[in-house]
Amino acid sequence: MTFWESVVYYGQRLIAPAVLVTLQIVFFTILIGFVLGFALAILLTLYGPNGLNHKRKVYGVLNFLVNTVRSFPILILIVAISPLTRMIVGTTIGVKAVILPLSITATAFIARLLESSFIKVDKQLIEAAKSLGATNMQIMWGVIIKESVPAIFSVLTMATVNYIAATTIAGAVGGGGLGAVALTYGYQSFNDTVLYMAVLVMFLLVNVTQYLGDWLYKKFL
Repeated sequence: MTFWESVVYYGQRLIAPAVLVTLQIVFFTILIGFVLGFALAILLTLYGPNGLNHKRKVYGVLNFLVNTVRSFPILILIVAISPLTRMIVGTTIGVKAVILPLSITATAFIARLLESSFIKVDKQLIEAAKSLGATNMQIMWGVIIKESVPAIFSVLTMATVNYIAATTIAGAVGGGGLGAVALTYGYQSFNDTVLYMAVLVMFLLVNVTQYLGDWLYKKFL
């Protein structure tokens, strides 16, 4: 089998299905992580030390949860919550089993980044809204979130790139995707063609994601 024949063969048999699995994992991880992380970021911003309605105990609990989740390496978290994963999805192997722990870490990751973006909004705009009688939630949605739209796209881009890479870690524990192919059929099988094809596809996925994210950021800036 020539080099190009092997590229086509492995591309059809291994790489293409693995790309679909990787995209599925990343899509649902970012979707769940963004929805939950966005809600959590709103609460952190509202109840934070410089928030619209500071509540020290509530913020302390939320802040502790976010910091706790972020302190775990992804691989360790996947293993640590495997009983919970089995209870919820019925297995600790496969796409569904990987999405749960990745979504948990993505929630904390996105929440912290969004909180940082929200608290950087010009205080004068917030004070102006307060002087007009706007409620805290009106200020949150009409001022803080509206002004943070470019930053939100930047956070989404960063999170997506980060969790494309995280899928390779998930592949090491039976999650599937490009990481599993690169490790099992490439590195462990001494097949450089498969290994570097997987690396190349990961490189392209990251760069396309970064390009689209930068384009959206500039468009809404």
